[in-house]
Amino acid sequence: MEAGPKLYGPPAILRSRKVKPAVEKIYKVCQHHLFEASVAAGRFLGAPIDTTDGYIHFSTAEQLRETLRLYFAGQTNLTLFSVPCATLGDRLVWEPSRGGALFPHVYGDLAMDEIADSAVIAVAGDGRVDLPEWVQ
Repeated sequence: MEAGPKLYGPPAILRSRKVKPAVEKIYKVCQHHLFEASVAAGRFLGAPIDTTDGYIHFSTAEQLRETLRLYFAGQTNLTLFSVPCATLGDRLVWEPSRGGALFPHVYGDLAMDEIADSAVIAVAGDGRVDLPEWVQ
């Protein structure tokens, strides 16, 4: 079984910054086979970008469509899942990314029982996608 992301924690400067946008849930997209393997392992194993960067990349509902368009266009058999921010505590860090916008990153393990909702999705070649009603 493959190892999960190498999650060392954010740099001290980010740990000391208490930026917390007012969102209730954050969203992750991954290949469905990775989601199934994570369910079997009891924790999210991390997508390749997560293991490379040392944290789990998430998007807010507002950022999600652009993330899907940029990184998942033309892909099928993906799983979208949500995690309530309240369950993450200090593991959730908001860091600047695309265009300076703050993106949610999770440092540390993510137990599969922390996931609130999940659905298999497909993204059209032009980035269009039908999102579940629980994405808000």
